[in-house]
Amino acid sequence: MILTVDDDPGVSRAVARDLRREYGEHHRIVRAESGPAALDALREIALRGEQVAVILADQRMPRMTGVEFLEQAMDLFPRARRVLLTAYADTDAAITAINVVDLDHYLLKPWDPPEEKLYPVVDGLLAAWRDAPDRPAAAIRIVGHRWSARSYELRDLVARNQLSYDFYRVDEPEGARLLEAAGADPEKLPVVITEDGTALVEPTDAQVVEAAGLSTTASTDVYDLVVVGGGPAGLGASVYGGSEGLRTVLVESRATGGQAGTSSRIENYLGFPNGVSGDQLTTRARLQAEKFGTEVITTRTVTALEPKGRARVVRFDDGSEITAHAVVLATGVSYRMLDSPGLEEHTGQGVFYGAAATEASSCAAQDVYVVGGANSAGQAAMNFSRHARKVTMLVRGPSLTASMSHYLIEQIDANPKIEVRTCTEVVAAEGTDHLEKLTLRDRNSGAEETVEASWLFVFIGAAPRTDWLDGVVARDGRGFVLTGPDIPASPEGRRPTGWDPDRDPFHLETSVPGVFAVGDVRAESVKRVASAVGEGAMAVSLVHRWLENG
Repeated sequence: MILTVDDDPGVSRAVARDLRREYGEHHRIVRAESGPAALDALREIALRGEQVAVILADQRMPRMTGVEFLEQAMDLFPRARRVLLTAYADTDAAITAINVVDLDHYLLKPWDPPEEKLYPVVDGLLAAWRDAPDRPAAAIRIVGHRWSARSYELRDLVARNQLSYDFYRVDEPEGARLLEAAGADPEKLPVVITEDGTALVEPTDAQVVEAAGLSTTASTDVYDLVVVGGGPAGLGASVYGGSEGLRTVLVESRATGGQAGTSSRIENYLGFPNGVSGDQLTTRARLQAEKFGTEVITTRTVTALEPKGRARVVRFDDGSEITAHAVVLATGVSYRMLDSPGLEEHTGQGVFYGAAATEASSCAAQDVYVVGGANSAGQAAMNFSRHARKVTMLVRGPSLTASMSHYLIEQIDANPKIEVRTCTEVVAAEGTDHLEKLTLRDRNSGAEETVEASWLFVFIGAAPRTDWLDGVVARDGRGFVLTGPDIPASPEGRRPTGWDPDRDPFHLETSVPGVFAVGDVRAESVKRVASAVGEGAMAVSLVHRWLENG
């Protein structure tokens, strides 16, 4: 269904008429003339088990503004695409809608002609909704302890792989009923119950995604191009590799999207003036790569890379291997672990590394602490502020300006729910089965303070995932992969040790010919989504040069 709400009867009829004329054959057009009436309609639609694809709401309604309506509508149909209508450019309303209701589009009235101003917008939103439709029933049910680290890992795994799931606590009636029905032992948790009723007891990541229909093994032994890592850089390389006719496989150890995939909103990515969530961006990129024939395999960890003549052998943690003519390394970076006492044992039990989108709604009316001062931390703070009573950002440095984009700093400054504490670090954590207290230290005065805390999200540092490349490709002192002119020359000449081709390394090429590094894993790269995607695309053009000329 497509729902439109506007308090002006004439406008309401006009927009419904235009929508019905273009989309009435395949969609039911529902209109309402107030926010409360539209919410009643949505509740009835939900009770009938039907789906809403797009909601268009007027901002200037007397009883309930468009933003207020959309905020409540999100609870009923969270995947419905949201459009705000207004008779003039209301910048404040647009900014509020982007931050509060994850707005998809902002549309000025009148929209004449609809063929130019209305239908292209709705076409795009319907396509996006079809790529990630509402699911009336969860495909996967997870039963476990609320504060179990492994239960959290599985919830995060299925959520980041766009799999529909429900989580049931073992100490609640429905969780106990599911375990009994599955004949599972409540002492062996978590248990994953698949769509066909199969119970997986303490399953591995691969078992869960395989049961959901995702591929975890390569379909053949030889490829033109292997892309290791499914963040923006790896997805960029996969899209261009597939679109340019290379037999391409993307290997991801957990879920496509990388750190960017967990971002609640990326607002400075080219072509998305209203911003786009990392989840939306990377889901579309994966679908685009698959459309061009790229094979995607998930929950497979690459443990070794070995040059064999012109071939490049990639080995997995189970001992299997595939061979390629070229390899693109796009393994990204991981958040650095805090080593303060008490934090390690509470990882997944109130202490999380990254955005942990599965936990956001659980933070409702509670205090949340975010460690870090870069964009990822700021985006998470803005997202958590929609649910939490208060969000406190803990920043080691004297300000946010050195590491965070200006637009994000302005949003944080204007958000009354967010407090920024600079020159502050976490020095200890306490709790029984989950996090309960944090000890904070002022780095200037040395004064310490203990605060009640159940939620800590950490976004610090950038540790490259390159230990498995030790002795294979040249890396800098921090483990980042060196490429092109940054590779140190051998004592005998200006080219790397063991370099065979009669040319210098290409710009993104490592010390092993035919192996390229892109994105955050590359030394001195620009840590931004746009640059990572660009490097992924550029690497494919260099792969072609390698394949043609060596």
